[in-house]
Amino acid sequence: MIYTNSLDGISSDMLKGFFVDWPNPPKPDTHLKLLKNSSKVVIAIDEQTNQVIGFITAISDGVLSAYIPLLEVLPTYKNQGIGRELVNRILKELDDIYMIDLCCDDDLVPYYDKFGMMKTNGMILRNYNLQSGS
Repeated sequence: MIYTNSLDGISSDMLKGFFVDWPNPPKPDTHLKLLKNSSKVVIAIDEQTNQVIGFITAISDGVLSAYIPLLEVLPTYKNQGIGRELVNRILKELDDIYMIDLCCDDDLVPYYDKFGMMKTNGMILRNYNLQSGS
């Protein structure tokens, strides 16, 4: 397993199988674009298959605040500590930032508790017709 914050050599062909259960998932080309446009990114690569098997992104002003919008691990690689390593690495990348926020479903709150995050209230707006990034 390789973890990197570089997208050098990453192609859309290496980004298949993500966004499971999304009604309108981004295509691999759009996925690559969102990775490139993120302030910070950490990806996990399976050395044997040369496929990206997990990723986490952050958007930040680089001064006080950052938001972690996406953490995904391919279903066949879940429960192997990959997500935990991705979160630890992105938090290290953001260790000079005052506030790091993310939104998650209630069932994931215990997962993020383990990283010292606190449950809070939040508000969201979703334009589902734009979910694929088109």
